Amino acid sequence: MATHLITGAGSGIGAAVARRLHERGDDLLLFARDAGRGKELAAAHPGAGVLVGDLTNPERLSWALSHQTLPDRLDSLLHIAGIVDLGPVGELTPKAWTSQLNVNLVAPAELTRLFLPQLRASQGQVIFVNSGAGLTAHAGWAAYGASKHGLKALADALRQEERPNGVRVASVYPGRTATPMQVKVHGQEGKEYDASRWIDPESVATTILTALDLPRDAEINDLTVRPGR
Repeated sequence: MATHLITGAGSGIGAAVARRLHERGDDLLLFARDAGRGKELAAAHPGAGVLVGDLTNPERLSWALSHQTLPDRLDSLLHIAGIVDLGPVGELTPKAWTSQLNVNLVAPAELTRLFLPQLRASQGQVIFVNSGAGLTAHAGWAAYGASKHGLKALADALRQEERPNGVRVASVYPGRTATPMQVKVHGQEGKEYDASRWIDPESVATTILTALDLPRDAEINDLTVRPGR
């Protein structure tokens, strides 16, 4: 039975992935920002384990995890958590830049570093849920796009470094998806939100599980998903 560590399991794409893996009987470790959120996630996925750490403060993740029981083996690390804060470069503050870089890039890098021994032991996988903005950044998306472009660089370098250890690395680039984050984006853009126009989180979850379940004679490096409407 496989063991998966998932960030962002509380809503949107992460919730869909966690539910699908839980339903098929895999073991889950769900990453929560605090103990209260951890209890909510555990209640939603009976039998799942919880790890607590603040992705907005990557420098404290090692300390936080040192006080918790970690698995000896990990089959996959799924980086799905993310935040967005739009704005033109002329108006973005250092806080807006730093918060997005921390959650979207530095925290995934640090969690990957901390769990590489377990992933190497299982010849497991790391999957980064990136964004279309990680391939092309448009006006107003500089900070978020920079964090996601950086995430692509992280994945590409990690893939080359860990291939000799048998660790697979994939990046998934969803287009606009009907999640709470998309509601926030529409609010910042001043646009009306219509969930029916965008990708269902379940469809993105299907692509993630496709990469996860691919037989070991192949690997998916980059997978782009776009709205079909």
